[in-house]
Amino acid sequence: MRIAELHGVRQFRLTDGPSPDPGPGQVQVRVRSVGICGSDLHYYEDGGIGPVRYPLPIVLGHEPTGEVFKIGPGVTGLSKGDRAMLEPAVYCYHCEFCLSGRHNCCSNIVFYSSPPEPGFFREFVNMPAQNLVPLPKELDWNLGTLFEPLAVALHALTLAPIASGETAAVFGTGPIGLLTIATLRASGAGRIWAIEPVAERREMAKAIGADVVLDPRQIDVVKQIAADTGKRGVDMAVDCAAKENTVSDCIRVVRSSGRVVITGITAETETPIDLHELRRKEAVLYNVRRSNHETSAAVEMLRARPELFAPIITHALPIDSIQRAFEMLEHKQDGSSKIVLTF
Repeated sequence: MRIAELHGVRQFRLTDGPSPDPGPGQVQVRVRSVGICGSDLHYYEDGGIGPVRYPLPIVLGHEPTGEVFKIGPGVTGLSKGDRAMLEPAVYCYHCEFCLSGRHNCCSNIVFYSSPPEPGFFREFVNMPAQNLVPLPKELDWNLGTLFEPLAVALHALTLAPIASGETAAVFGTGPIGLLTIATLRASGAGRIWAIEPVAERREMAKAIGADVVLDPRQIDVVKQIAADTGKRGVDMAVDCAAKENTVSDCIRVVRSSGRVVITGITAETETPIDLHELRRKEAVLYNVRRSNHETSAAVEMLRARPELFAPIITHALPIDSIQRAFEMLEHKQDGSSKIVLTF
């Protein structure tokens, strides 16, 4: 089978490898499409995320769709050719966090694309049958890959719900920021500000539901939102950018007793936080780790409004073009936002 490995910083290579038969309780899926996540880009640019470093080469990719190719012993209810979205997280179900319903914090989690478990930038993958989610007929292979990042955006609002009519600011309108704006709008949010330096992404933010888009290179965002809200601030600020001072800017634009949600992942090992402003406002700071039981809601949102989400995927490229795809995202070329790799 074809495998795309990251074998050095900013260096992918295509190799061939075996595809062993699935074991008991497993199915072998033929991967069809895989979205490139911001965390994949961190590995590509830095060789890891923050202080976490793994020996190279590694196989990335955790936003996949595919079809059943082989069925392992003991698996029922699935047939060859079934279309599915592929959940990348495998939980133990018996640690204290699983037992308390916080599966995303599982002590024994196995996550495809986090070594030692390779991800989905490969043609065939053996995985537990329970990790297959039927792909609705309304969704093609590419659009189905959004289920995983959309579940993350929904998890952010599970941690910090927004009431009908409340205001929000979203820093960064890459794919996760766009999906966050969509979920805020679907949840009944009032006025939504989107902060983004890339013009094409600002336009996408407006199309998916933002009321105001601001270019942080051209305007003091903190002062502008203060002016727009009569110095009150927004009810919620979500950092999907994780760049420079975006966490602190979220704290500065939120109202007293408001909520700040960190969804983006920084490249640095430490992030500056305006703790005094956070303290003075008695604002609450939430941190998002993947998703937790939000997949079904994400699938239903995609199924119900495929035309809303389809523009988020700006490019679909064959796996042979993986190097080019990552270069496009790193340098924000050709209007790239969410790129899907296909087999």
